[in-house]
Amino acid sequence: MPSDVFSALANPVRRRLLDALREGPRAVNDLAGRFELSRPAISEHLQVLRQARLVREEPRGRQRFYHLEPTPLAEVSEWLHPFEHYWRARMRSLRDLLDEEELAEQGLDANQTDQISKDTPP
Repeated sequence: MPSDVFSALANPVRRRLLDALREGPRAVNDLAGRFELSRPAISEHLQVLRQARLVREEPRGRQRFYHLEPTPLAEVSEWLHPFEHYWRARMRSLRDLLDEEELAEQGLDANQTDQISKDTPP
C-alpha cells in the first residue's frame, strides 16, 4: 500500500471529496461547487487523490469526471484491522477495571459477585 494514500487521506478536503464520490462519478465543477474553494484548488486535491490511486479521471468531452477507486481504501482497512482488535481489547480491559472499581465502592469484590450470581436463580 503506497504511503501517499495516508498523506492523501490526511487532508479533510480530500476526505470530503471521497465522501462525495461515494454517491457516484462527479464532474470537477460539481465537486468544486460543494466547497468554498476555487476550482483550481479542488483540481489540485483531485490530482493528489488520483496519484494515490483513490480516484480515477474520465474525460467526457470538455468535462472530467472522477470515480472513486475503493481498492486502496480496502488496503488501508485491512492494515488497520489488527489495531481495531487491539483497541477493543484495551476497551474491554478498561470496562473490567471500571466494573471492579464500582464493585469496590459498593463494598463487594469480584469473588462475592461471582458467588451472588451463582446463588441467584436465572
